[in-house]
Amino acid sequence: MQVIFFMVGISLTLALGFLGAFFWSMRNGQNDDLYTPSMRLLLDDDQTPSESPARNQSSL
Repeated sequence: MQVIFFMVGISLTLALGFLGAFFWSMRNGQNDDLYTPSMRLLLDDDQTPSESPARNQSSL
C-alpha cells in the first residue's frame, strides 16, 4: 500500500512539472508560429554557390 502512495505522489509531481513547463513555454512565446518554420524548409531556394547573385554580379 505504501508503494501506491509513493507512485501517486511521484506521478502528481511529474504531471505538475509538465504542466508548469507547458505554461512557461506558452508565456515565453515558444509556440507562437508553428507553421512558418516548416514551410521555410520546404520552400527554401535550391541555389548552389556558383548560382548565387553575388558571384554573378562580381563577374560582370
